[in-house]
Amino acid sequence: MDAAGESLGRVCSKMIVINADKVVLTGKKWDDRVYLKFSGYPGGQRQFSPRFLQAKGSDRLFRKVVKGMLPKNRLGAAILANLYVYDGAEHKHEAQQPRLVDLSKLK
Repeated sequence: MDAAGESLGRVCSKMIVINADKVVLTGKKWDDRVYLKFSGYPGGQRQFSPRFLQAKGSDRLFRKVVKGMLPKNRLGAAILANLYVYDGAEHKHEAQQPRLVDLSKLK
């Protein structure tokens, strides 16, 4: 799945994502959307914007979004383990012969 110029939510339904650094969020979602993380300690709740997660690595943003879409049990963790996110166009899954999915034709 080539993420260049595509919406984040539409791309997150695929398991191999390339060009993840070129994903698009509409409006002011890069700065206004908030993802939360809690360490378990008092005062341990942290807030992250998609722009911050993208700067740390595109895979962090995609994993956070996909994890929110999955069931919160062992099955969700197993499905999340099948997610592969790459910033560039090169990936190591050529042997599996992945197909390029054009999201504009799926509408």
